[in-house]
Amino acid sequence: MRSINSAYAGLSGNYLFSEVARRVRAYKEKHPEADVISLGIGDVSQPLVPAVIEALHKAVDEMGRAETFRGYGPEQGYAFLREAILKHDYLSRGVNLDADEIFISDGAKSDVGNFQELFGEDAVIALTDPVYPVYEDSNAMAGRGGVHENGRWSRIVYLPCTKENNFCPALPEERVDVVYLCSPNNPTGTVLDRDALTRWVDYAKKNDSLIMFDAAYESFIRDESIPRSIFEIPGADEVAVEFRSLSKTAGFTGLRCGYAVVPKKLTARAADGTVLHLHDMWLRRQCTKYNGCPYIVQRAAEAAFMEPARTQMKAELGIYQSNADMMLKTCAKLGLEAFGGVHSPYVWLRTPGGTDSWAFFDMLLENAGVVCTPGVGFGASGEGYVRLTAFNTPELTRAALERLEKVIK
Repeated sequence: MRSINSAYAGLSGNYLFSEVARRVRAYKEKHPEADVISLGIGDVSQPLVPAVIEALHKAVDEMGRAETFRGYGPEQGYAFLREAILKHDYLSRGVNLDADEIFISDGAKSDVGNFQELFGEDAVIALTDPVYPVYEDSNAMAGRGGVHENGRWSRIVYLPCTKENNFCPALPEERVDVVYLCSPNNPTGTVLDRDALTRWVDYAKKNDSLIMFDAAYESFIRDESIPRSIFEIPGADEVAVEFRSLSKTAGFTGLRCGYAVVPKKLTARAADGTVLHLHDMWLRRQCTKYNGCPYIVQRAAEAAFMEPARTQMKAELGIYQSNADMMLKTCAKLGLEAFGGVHSPYVWLRTPGGTDSWAFFDMLLENAGVVCTPGVGFGASGEGYVRLTAFNTPELTRAALERLEKVIK
């Protein structure tokens, strides 16, 4: 018999969104005439803005001429994109970094899933609950989960985020090696303010812990007092890695481009006591296992950080924000408890009457032809909730909410 990674044995049979897709397919096969509207998976509906399309066309033309053709690019990303990110996302907010601390990739999902390769198998991982499944699954696949029972892994420290604590995780009672934070949060749609992030940075410095900070939805923050980057907190560059994506900011779900910021100040200690720099380790990992984001995509991404694309993107972002506002108003009208949606494209809806998450998902699909995401798929504390996304078109979002209203009434 072939030897395999036994850690996979404890994983659920399907990734959450694969299971959602399976149930939707089954419903469509049973009801081929049904017009299904998805408020589930967080894919965008608006097209790439004109300035990004123009940059793509220009880059494609360059690839067709010998004098401007590009082959293999730098695994960490082209300098022109790293400099654009540095200028517009960090220096503009008073965050001092170096461009070579920014690593371009094909998306934040890949980065948060792959970065755990730098951790020891005995590292203690802390996750908020509910949580984006990739954080949990990627560590479980690496053997850090322990035994999987009742929806949780025995070796992972879970930090419940509930209505009672305003969906803000408490600091761990014990020391952990790594903690994953996401703000604006997926799935709850809530944010961590400056005081909360400061407490986490202080905890990490005191306990020699690493913060994995997912800021993929930072562009949805409407209040300028709320940090868009953890590096706005003094000392965070000593304890945190940050992940960002152009998927929701610029509609790159189909193009695939994101980046990780790994400060040079970040260090870790090997088993023999050797002090290593995570920046150098991540560079080594990427150079070994990754061939880089395509040149034409990086040129398109560069345009997204400049005018007129930024103004064009802001208009599209406003469409999704209006959809979220529409969702919150409908929930209030129906007397449903809903959270998030203000600084996030996600609305965290409490299921009525204590209905469990998958039962509400099935009811909404069967009776309204509307798809949501069951909250329990994000963790035990997500039971009794579903996630709605604001990424569909305004017309389909309105139609879905009208169907929801009829079902609830």
